[in-house]
Amino acid sequence: MPLLVPGPDTSALRTALQSGTDETWLIACFCAAWCDTCTQYRPKLAALSDSQPERVYAWIDIEDHPDLLGDEDVENFPTLLVQRGSRTLFYGPMLPHIGHLERLLESLTPDSPTVPTQLPDVMALLRE
Repeated sequence: MPLLVPGPDTSALRTALQSGTDETWLIACFCAAWCDTCTQYRPKLAALSDSQPERVYAWIDIEDHPDLLGDEDVENFPTLLVQRGSRTLFYGPMLPHIGHLERLLESLTPDSPTVPTQLPDVMALLRE
């Protein structure tokens, strides 16, 4: 599945997330258009999303979609969210090496603990 962007890809995001089950995985990268690190990371994340069509990958510009952050602040880029159903399994900055994200995703299971955040339910907001 391609890397989806709220706005131009809203319809595709809704469709991909519509099941809303506890089986649905969302990997969201919070970024900023002015961030050079994000610009370099994006094609790598897009390639990973293409290789994992069973998961939904979103590219979220924090200045265009601050509502998706709730009370959380993003201070370092890239900041990643891994959500399975309504559960947050990871949220935080990550070095911009796609291998780190690949290893993180391999380590997460349905039994992984939920990570507390101030984020709203991003998956639910993207389905609206």
